[in-house]
Amino acid sequence: MPDIEPSHGFEPRKRSLVGIATLPETILSQDKYNGERVLVIPTMLFHELGHFQGFNGDVRPYLSVLLEGDHTLFLPRSDAEDDPSYKQLIPYCLFRCNEKILHYRRGSGIGEGRLLGKRSVGIGGHISEEDAGGSDHPYQIGMRREIAEEIDVTSEFRESILGLINDDATEVGRVHLGVVHVFDLDGPKVSPREASIQDVGFANPAELATQMTEFESWSQICIEHLVARAST
Repeated sequence: MPDIEPSHGFEPRKRSLVGIATLPETILSQDKYNGERVLVIPTMLFHELGHFQGFNGDVRPYLSVLLEGDHTLFLPRSDAEDDPSYKQLIPYCLFRCNEKILHYRRGSGIGEGRLLGKRSVGIGGHISEEDAGGSDHPYQIGMRREIAEEIDVTSEFRESILGLINDDATEVGRVHLGVVHVFDLDGPKVSPREASIQDVGFANPAELATQMTEFESWSQICIEHLVARAST
């Protein structure tokens, strides 16, 4: 997977409605995702590679396969959200400065209503078919787009992959698989671009762990891992 170039930053890109406008109006009214098609992998493939619950820091056996075009496909999000035979591949990006990580609360306007009101440490979202656009790296392009849509990052940074998250214990988690990226910032220069990103701040993972029940499950898993890692 190609590295992100820090000097380029993140630029928001509007989603195209080409193709969607030609769908019958009755179908559009029934699909709250407006015909969006998202990147998925077969859940069976994930089990073949090695099923786990929670956090897994050994990403190499997974990403070399999961991000291959031969193993991914795009499905209507309206179907994928209710079909556990597929997992939607989600970049879940943490922003860290001086060992403190970005946190916020998910407000109104959030795409995933099941997470409304929850606190989070992750920025990111679904990889859309539009992110493919003839590119061999739709995952990377989609991740950059999601970040640019949600927050404004004006600091230089270094990016790395921390691990994977799978949480079959929740309704949301059963149909998603998270790739956890860490962006180490030179300064805490992050501001929200969307109304759904509220109460933004930076805090030590150990501090956030004392408020764990306020966070969505993926954030809880990340915080637990970061706290445990700091104690070793």
